[in-house]
Amino acid sequence: MAKVTKRMQASLAAVPAQAVTVKEAVDAILAQPGTKFDESVDVAIKLGVDPRHADQMVRGSISLPNGTGKSVSVAVFAKGAKAEEAIAAGADFVGAEDLVEKVQGGFMDFDRVVATPDMMAQVGRLGRVLGPRGLMPNPKLGTVTMDVTKAVTAIKAGQIEVRVDKGGVIHAPVGRRSFDAAKLNENIDSLLADLNRMKPASSKGRYMQKMSISSTMGAGVRVDETTL
Repeated sequence: MAKVTKRMQASLAAVPAQAVTVKEAVDAILAQPGTKFDESVDVAIKLGVDPRHADQMVRGSISLPNGTGKSVSVAVFAKGAKAEEAIAAGADFVGAEDLVEKVQGGFMDFDRVVATPDMMAQVGRLGRVLGPRGLMPNPKLGTVTMDVTKAVTAIKAGQIEVRVDKGGVIHAPVGRRSFDAAKLNENIDSLLADLNRMKPASSKGRYMQKMSISSTMGAGVRVDETTL
């Protein structure tokens, strides 16, 4: 049996015995001992959906008002004026066929991908590389667009992509341990509001069934689903 460290013992001691409100959970996360690095704060939410059915898939882009606290690297597949627009918007890597070839060669030093519609025939060749990593541009997520300025700016400002997994769970970053409680609560409230707007019409019963909040190295805190 693995030995529980003193730091984890202290973390567990800060976790309420019962499920609590989001605000109380955030307070409990921030009360736990920190680490030498700025941990990510993440939520896991079990939704009342069956993702095996297309009409119950929950997926979309959500803009967190305070961002995630993480610097995000963006690659944009575009040419001509749109490539220049992407560079001006702050994209980290911009190219057309040359960038496609670079990615085919193993280059993957980016976190998000945007493409103009005219580039999707070439970007489609990268499906086996980008798809498994969840990086394939998608019109429904706003990452296949002619408005590359809007897309890049939103991503750089803290927009995240959420997608329910096979178990019906959404995992999402909502900030860092260095954030104060107000910023974390505001981000979580925004996430929950947008997830509610994404609720499939075919989803019956309680939509948000379970939720927990945790930091990278800390103990998870369960949120009372009746308070959501």
